[in-house]
Amino acid sequence: MLLRDERRELCEIGRKMVDTGLVLGASGNISMRRGDLVAVSPTGMRLERMTPEDCPVIDLRGAVVEGGPAPSSETPMHLAIYEATGAPAIVHTHSTYGTVVATTMTELPPIHYNTLLLGGVVKVAEYATYGTPELADNVRAAMAGGMRAALMGNHGGVTIGNDLEEAFENARLLEWLCEVYVRARSIGEPRILTEEQLRRVVERGLYAKPLAQR
Repeated sequence: MLLRDERRELCEIGRKMVDTGLVLGASGNISMRRGDLVAVSPTGMRLERMTPEDCPVIDLRGAVVEGGPAPSSETPMHLAIYEATGAPAIVHTHSTYGTVVATTMTELPPIHYNTLLLGGVVKVAEYATYGTPELADNVRAAMAGGMRAALMGNHGGVTIGNDLEEAFENARLLEWLCEVYVRARSIGEPRILTEEQLRRVVERGLYAKPLAQR
């Protein structure tokens, strides 16, 4: 079976995404790239119910190379991110607080210095219908400049990592940052970190590891 270990890892991380509330029902999707092949979650299937055999392997044009149900409807977005970033792994979520911010804001303000672990101020990609080239282009633009995360207007969030576990942890961090911001807004006007304050944090060595080269 092609990408056997990667397909198994998709199933493990899929269960974690459900357990931590990053997805609900059959929403959200994940993938891993190895060379010119990508293992991706199938369309319309709950992530906690996936088996390795359910996860199709596709090439970089989106053609199915081996088995399983049809690949995720968000495959065009995954392939666009792989092309633009060289990331080895992608996690797409429909988490509650991330979607709240993605529905009301044009970016997630830097309410905490840990936003630097995601590359800086997280942008909200302009809304487009799911699974379309337009959405893929909008997300790619929002992740330009070395970003490791983006929110998707009226939709959810997407994160990348050097491996699937790191992409998952980045998704958890993105949701935490969104929750802190939303909860802060409920009791007052949040204090937003300035560029100078963020620069000083960078000088102390807080930065994301470079992405592995494909």
